[in-house]
Amino acid sequence: MDAVTGRVRAAQRAVARVTVVPLLVRAGIFVTVLAGFALAFPAEVLPGRPLLFLSVAALLPAVGPRRPWPTFAALVTVGGWLLATDGYGRPVELWRLLAVAALLYLSHSLCALAALLPYDGVVDPDLISRWLLRAAAVLLGTSVLAVLLLQVAGLGGETGYQWVTVLGLLVAVGLVGLLGWLLRRR
Repeated sequence: MDAVTGRVRAAQRAVARVTVVPLLVRAGIFVTVLAGFALAFPAEVLPGRPLLFLSVAALLPAVGPRRPWPTFAALVTVGGWLLATDGYGRPVELWRLLAVAALLYLSHSLCALAALLPYDGVVDPDLISRWLLRAAAVLLGTSVLAVLLLQVAGLGGETGYQWVTVLGLLVAVGLVGLLGWLLRRR
């Protein structure tokens, strides 16, 4: 019984030491992941229980940004996108694709920041604003470059190619595996 009481007291002390900025970063993770789910999944799927499950899936990376939950949330988002385009016949629209990609990147970037911030850390708000500005600059540059390349190539039409999506996912997984292997080799 003393062990349980000790753990409860330790948890109460930890909660009492929590500061605002790390909680705001984690709230930002929850909001961006949930918004990514809302854009990726078809509207017919969202009402009811699936929304509850997606909310829990969006909460997981906010609670454990150092765990595999951010990757899980990204894969759920991609799965929702594939379900919407193939299962429900939603056309691939450039604005939705760019918005989902931007939310995926932003949630990933916020998870990286949250993984570095302790719950009781005193953080200068300027650090957060610089982090978000850098992420916004990357998103803007990537979006502009993607639109320009689509216009030059003449590929920005009404149809999408699922094999390109699957190939891009396989390349991303392969790069992650290669980077992990290179880091373990050291």
